[in-house]
Amino acid sequence: MRILLIAVGKLKQGPERELAERYRERFEETGRKTGFRGIEIRELPESRAGDAPTRIAEEAAAIAALVPEKVQLVALDERGDNIDSSAFARHLGRWRDDSADAVFIVGGADGLSPELRRKARLRLAFGQATWPHQMVRVMLLEQLYRAATILSGHPYHRA
Repeated sequence: MRILLIAVGKLKQGPERELAERYRERFEETGRKTGFRGIEIRELPESRAGDAPTRIAEEAAAIAALVPEKVQLVALDERGDNIDSSAFARHLGRWRDDSADAVFIVGGADGLSPELRRKARLRLAFGQATWPHQMVRVMLLEQLYRAATILSGHPYHRA
C-alpha cells in the first residue's frame, strides 16, 4: 500500500520539518514490515488570491490534479470525525489488506473546498481546536507511524 500526502504550504526548515521528517522515517521503517510502501509528500504553494473563496478553489484544483483514481481519499478537516488511534489503524489496515492506496489531503489556512470534503472517504479532525496546517501535517505523520506500530504489535502505542 502506498500513501500520498498532499499538503498546501511548505514546511520551512526548522523544528516542524525536522519532526515531520522524523515521523515519516519512522513510518517508512516500521511500515515496510507491515505491508506499507512508504509515504510520498507533495507540497503545493498556497494561493495568493485576494479572497478566501478564490484561494480555496485554486488550492482545491491543484490538489485534485494530484489525486490518482481509485484511492482512499482522506481529508484533514476541522469538521471531520474525531477517531482514536486504534480506529485509525484499523482503517489503514483494511485499506492495506484490500490493496488500496490512500491519499491524505491537508488544505491551506482557509481549509479544503466542500467538494474535496465530500469526495473524501474519511474526514479526520484532530480535536475541536483549529490547528495550523503545518502542525496538522506533523500530527498526521505521527498518527501514521502510530498506526503502523499498532498493526505491527510494536509497543509504541500504549492503549
